[in-house]
Amino acid sequence: MSDLIVTTTEGRVRGRADAGAHVYLGIPYAAGPLGADRFAEPTDHAPWPDVLDATRPGPTAPQLRRDGFGALDMGPYFGPGWVKGEDYLTADVWAPADARNRPVMVFVHGGGFTAGSSSTPLYDGRAFARDGVVLVTLNYRLGIAGFLDVPGAPANRGLLDVVAALRWVRRNVGAFGGDPDDVTLFGQSAGATIVSGILATPTADGLFRRAIVQSGNATGAFSTEQAARVTAAAAAALGVEPDVAGFGQVPDDRLVEAAGRLGGVDLRTATRFDPLVGLSPFSLVLDTQPAEAVAAGAGADVTLLVGTTADEGNLYLAPQGKLTTSTEDDLYDLAARIHPDPAALVALFRERRPLARAGELRSAILGEALFGAGSRALADAHAAQRRAATYTYEFAWRSDAVDGLLGAAHTMELPYVFDNLSLPALHGAGSLLGTGEAPTALAAEAHGAWVSFATSGDPGWARTERHRFTGAR
Repeated sequence: MSDLIVTTTEGRVRGRADAGAHVYLGIPYAAGPLGADRFAEPTDHAPWPDVLDATRPGPTAPQLRRDGFGALDMGPYFGPGWVKGEDYLTADVWAPADARNRPVMVFVHGGGFTAGSSSTPLYDGRAFARDGVVLVTLNYRLGIAGFLDVPGAPANRGLLDVVAALRWVRRNVGAFGGDPDDVTLFGQSAGATIVSGILATPTADGLFRRAIVQSGNATGAFSTEQAARVTAAAAAALGVEPDVAGFGQVPDDRLVEAAGRLGGVDLRTATRFDPLVGLSPFSLVLDTQPAEAVAAGAGADVTLLVGTTADEGNLYLAPQGKLTTSTEDDLYDLAARIHPDPAALVALFRERRPLARAGELRSAILGEALFGAGSRALADAHAAQRRAATYTYEFAWRSDAVDGLLGAAHTMELPYVFDNLSLPALHGAGSLLGTGEAPTALAAEAHGAWVSFATSGDPGWARTERHRFTGAR
């Protein structure tokens, strides 16, 4: 292990060599948001006079710790929680040792717009560096600071952070051996929804050539009416006026605590259902859904890869025991939250899966509402533009975790995409990959497809094919 120094536009940073990769952690891409500036657009970071130590992970965005989902340990996904520090709008860079004009991938983590960071070992980028890609992972504002729609403040500040990070990449990735004209933006879950939103953000035009949307929701943005309900509830919980002055005076720990108490806000309106079905009080806030903006031509020149897992909804039911204990009432209650004719919706899914139990149908409907419908809408809208290529996939390898019930749940593709199957925390009866063999050939296939897409714009299958990752030999 040796020290490595790279010069960025803000100053010099010291990284380290690690298993053939050059690694730089916790580099600020924007100024740390403090006080009322937590509700402002991101601004450039001031230059630092001395060499910045980038050999260790930096601070993370303020958030509640979310270690597990019932019987399933999701610590490897959510990471260390809130690691306090002012400069948490940071990027981690993983580069090949001999990098020069290499393709660049920029990853946006998930976590329901309330949790997560680039510091989790799940997002270790050595496999990407090994295969010739410069990987950048990043932190962005979460919860109230990042996504609460506050009068007098710009909307979607967490998304604006990601755009600021892309600008930082544009300015600086060449110093790490990356090609600033060959950037692929990719994200998972909330991060994928942010990527969808950035496709429709004019200020991000030209900052990336390709995008990958992993289990996102391009029809999952809140309307201003829905967002205003969350804002009113947050202001009431904190005892402040619902504006920048009110929220700006509240310290981070109180904002984080209040965000954790907003889960019960009813977002159903006369014309819209809650697109996140109550799973998060935060989302993008847009007048036009990303898929609709793409249908109108936004992002038409960006090559796109969109997909989901086969059992998305299992993550929210199996670890809590609800996959086997859900009743018909539970099934119809869910259907009523997302469809004007719940009986017709249940009948449609029952026709598709006549032998499925109530919990399995509940999972299927939940996965479709949260990820499936929005992903298809995005892919179809992009393909209809007939300019840049559109590719789709389904990740169908099933984990035996949680008594064999977890299956191809939400997040299951991530260890394979990052080729990090050897991470001990991913294995065990209560861990994401379960107790069975996690096929290394599938990791080579999935990770290889992402690298190929970032390198050539082609993941390895026809545009007309929805490729299935099964792990079958």
